[in-house]
Amino acid sequence: MNRDKHILSAFDRDLESIQAEVIRMGGMVEAAIEEAARALETRDEELAEEVRRRDRAIDELEAHVNESAARLIALRAPTATDLRLVLSVIKIAAALERVGDYAKNIAKRTHQLSQMVVIPGTGLALRRMATTVEGMLRDALDSYVQRDAALAADVRARDLEVDQMYNAMFREFLTHMMEDPRNISACMHLHFIAKNIERMGDHATSIAEQVLYVVTGELPDDPRPKGNSVLSVDPVPGG
Repeated sequence: MNRDKHILSAFDRDLESIQAEVIRMGGMVEAAIEEAARALETRDEELAEEVRRRDRAIDELEAHVNESAARLIALRAPTATDLRLVLSVIKIAAALERVGDYAKNIAKRTHQLSQMVVIPGTGLALRRMATTVEGMLRDALDSYVQRDAALAADVRARDLEVDQMYNAMFREFLTHMMEDPRNISACMHLHFIAKNIERMGDHATSIAEQVLYVVTGELPDDPRPKGNSVLSVDPVPGG
């Protein structure tokens, strides 16, 4: 009996250590979103380069989380419930790494956009959209720490707002391009950035769904609330 308690406490300590790394990774990704959006709005190429440079640390932290989780499974042979927790950590870390890639992609386009015509209002609108996604991500991670299914469900519902913001911006870009062909190049870059942010929202929603899985034992079986989709090209993370 004492041995079982010892094994359980060792598992809990190891899992808490891994979860702490995931939360630290989340803080780094939140900062990347905010700084990438700010760099874009202000055309701050130095800040954009800093976002790109720091993405490597996010990638390395995800790799370490995966290694630690695999070691935990091998050494502790967790029960089905505990295994669900470990697998959720792996999936959350993967979602965070993808969000970090999208932030890096935004930073990459900042240099190109700084050489192009300014499209009025778009920098502020994209930053507002990024702030919304950053809040979703923060709440999704908080819901994981607190095992708060209600907060996770709220994050999932808020993805609709991000989709609606994206669709509105897409139509605005089309208007700018039709009004003046000289706007086409800049608007194409801005559209890819908007799509990156929309995909960030999808990954924040995925984290919220993992929380619901951890708390209830089941993934949501109802479709995610989505805005009316518009024709667009989905950017490749890390590209």
